[in-house]
Amino acid sequence: MFTGTGTALVTPFRQDGSLDEPTLRALIKRQIDARIDFLVPCGTTGESPTLTHEEHLRVVEIAVELAKGRVPVLAGAGGYNTAEVIALARELAEIGADGILSVTPYYNKPTQEGLFQHYKAIAEAITLPIVVYSVQGRTGVNVEPATVRRLAAIENIVGVKEASGNISQMAAILNAVPDNFIVLSGDDAITLPLIALGGRGVISVVSNEIPADMARLTRLALDGDSPAARQIHRRVHPLMEVNFIESNPIPVKAAMAQMGLLEAVWRLPLVAPKAENEARIRAVLESLELVNEAMLPHETAMAPRAIAHAAA
Repeated sequence: MFTGTGTALVTPFRQDGSLDEPTLRALIKRQIDARIDFLVPCGTTGESPTLTHEEHLRVVEIAVELAKGRVPVLAGAGGYNTAEVIALARELAEIGADGILSVTPYYNKPTQEGLFQHYKAIAEAITLPIVVYSVQGRTGVNVEPATVRRLAAIENIVGVKEASGNISQMAAILNAVPDNFIVLSGDDAITLPLIALGGRGVISVVSNEIPADMARLTRLALDGDSPAARQIHRRVHPLMEVNFIESNPIPVKAAMAQMGLLEAVWRLPLVAPKAENEARIRAVLESLELVNEAMLPHETAMAPRAIAHAAA
C-alpha cells in the first residue's frame, strides 16, 4: 500500500495563522492529479507539533475525504508520550486513515528496548498498518537495524521511513527484514540508492513542489529503468538540496509560496528563511521554470516574506 512516492504534505496557514482549508484541499487535489502514490498528512513537514488536536484531525479528515480510496493516507501520529500517541492513532483510524506514520519519541531518548516496547504498544492498540519513522538528526534517537528486525515481526508494523542518511544502515535493515517489509527513504536525494538496495520508495518533501516528477522518478527506479530515473534526479536534485538550506519545512513552504501554491506563513518557532536563502530558493525554481507555474485559482500574488504565528 505504501510503495512509491508518498508526499509529506505541508500544512498551509492563512496570514492570521489559521488553518487554510481551501488551499489544503487544492494542494491535495494537485497531488492526486499528479498521480502521487500516497499522502502523508500531519508529519513534521506538516508542522504537526504546532497543530492543535482538532486541527490535526481536521487535516487528516480532509485528506481522507479527497483521497476517496484513490490513494492511501498514511497519517502522522508520533511523539514522546506513548499513551497520547495511541489515543491519537485510534482517532485517526476512526476518521479513515489507511495507516499511521509514527516518528520515534524525541527528547526523552528511549533505549532500543524502550523503542521496541513503544511501537509494540501502539501496534497492539490499533489494527492499522504502522510505518516507523527513524530520524535521529531531529529526534536524538536512532532505530537500529536489530530493533527494526524485531519490529518487523509484529504483524501490523509494515515498514520504516529511514531518514538516518546512513546508506550502510539502510542496507543492514534491508538485510535484516522480510522481503515484504517496506523500507522507505526519508531523504529525497537518497531515494535512488535505497531503491537499488531493495527499498520501496520515499516519503518525500520535494513532491510538494513537483509531485509528478518525483512520482515518475520513483516508478522508473522501481521498474528497473535506472537511466531514466537518474535523468530526472539530476535535473531536480538542486531543488531537493535547497529544500534543506534551512530547517524543514521552512524552504519548501517558501518555494511553494513563490510558485503561488500557498501563503508564506509558518507557525513559531519556525520563521521565514533568510533573505539570501529566499533568493537561492528562487534561483533554483527559476532554473526549473517553476516560479508561479501553478497559481491557485483563488489566489493572487503572495507576500514574499512570511509572518510567523504561534499556535492558537
